[in-house]
Amino acid sequence: MLTVAGVVALSFMMGMYALEHRGSRYVGLFALGCLLSSLYGFASGAWPFGVIEMLWSMIALGRWRATRRTDP
Repeated sequence: MLTVAGVVALSFMMGMYALEHRGSRYVGLFALGCLLSSLYGFASGAWPFGVIEMLWSMIALGRWRATRRTDP
């Protein structure tokens, strides 16, 4: 079950990454996907992956804040 959750989280994250150019909503959803991937990493015992994904989620959240101001 954990593997299925990981596949869903990573697929969601990559899908939102591919759609980021469409607007800030997708950047925010990418940040959420990174957070979900991080939780999967920690739950599966792959803590380095969890830490890196947590950092990516914080970076993406900062980008979401910046792009939200410039979206029409």
